[in-house]
Amino acid sequence: MSLITPVILCGGSGTRLWPRSRKHRPKPFIDLIGGSSLFEQTLARCSDPAQFADPVIVAGQAHVPLINSQIDQGRPHQVIVEPAARNTAPAIALAAARLDDQAVMLVCPSDHHISDTEAFQQAAADAAKLAQDNWMVSFGIAAIKPETGYGYIRRAGALEGGYEVSHFVEKPDRQTAEGFLADGGYFWNGGIFALRAGAFLDELAHYRPDMHALVMASVAEGRNDGACFHPQAGHFSAIKGESIDYAVMENTARAAVVPVTMGWSDIGNWDAVHDALPRDAQGNNCEAHPKAVAHELVDCADTLVISDTARVSAIGIEGLCIIVDGDDVLVMSKAAAQAVGKLDGASNQ
Repeated sequence: MSLITPVILCGGSGTRLWPRSRKHRPKPFIDLIGGSSLFEQTLARCSDPAQFADPVIVAGQAHVPLINSQIDQGRPHQVIVEPAARNTAPAIALAAARLDDQAVMLVCPSDHHISDTEAFQQAAADAAKLAQDNWMVSFGIAAIKPETGYGYIRRAGALEGGYEVSHFVEKPDRQTAEGFLADGGYFWNGGIFALRAGAFLDELAHYRPDMHALVMASVAEGRNDGACFHPQAGHFSAIKGESIDYAVMENTARAAVVPVTMGWSDIGNWDAVHDALPRDAQGNNCEAHPKAVAHELVDCADTLVISDTARVSAIGIEGLCIIVDGDDVLVMSKAAAQAVGKLDGASNQ
């Protein structure tokens, strides 16, 4: 089988991870778990030259310096610089238009955590085989709890290495999510896809002809600048932004899903960071950053402390996150993790 081309999408501001995540150092490029950034970890998972081709990275201009500072400049790569943020369908189409029609793309968000690289790589191989046969393939993340913050994928008939997709489901309420978990035929939609470049562009042309035409025009009139490619801004900016889920995956008759259990998290908030980190017997973690000073927790449980500047001492608390970054201090209950983006500090970061 031909090598798989990683297409790494860099976008989003990560406001729910304030104060560590900020406009000048957004979520993909900060060290939250494992001693390297989520972007660096994404590259590393796709670095085996026996399985993967050189990566294509799609990002806005503001992220290019961060990419250049964290990627091995000796590793061949291409950065497609989006003139404007237009969601995932146009971003993926840019990469597809720059590749050979037969290239199999593995589309990966740059800001997810995956603890089991071997399982990820096996799923990539299974998905790539289906993609070569013109299936539009989603990774179906094994649902381990009734999560209401993710979309779901319902499987249908079996395929080699996966299943046809019955339908996609929007983020459910708690009762519905519990039903999905009990059913066993539903997976989390993790936003990772395997697609043959030409087949994806054909589907996009069928379901979103205007978007397809504008992407192709922006690539045809774009320009190279070293490792960077700049699509023509006027055409691309005229695109109505839309996700790949809405533009293609929920419309195509060729949707497939490959199930995988790989320790996945989208690291969408501080509660998710805590879940992904090792904990002591009381469920605490206060050594998340390699430069962290020694903190002290007494009679505390289920608590996360991250600070590489100030020493944090806490007594008798439970279910809290305490994050210190420079002069900013965030103290919140884990139950309020989704609300961090509403803070003035996060929205004006």
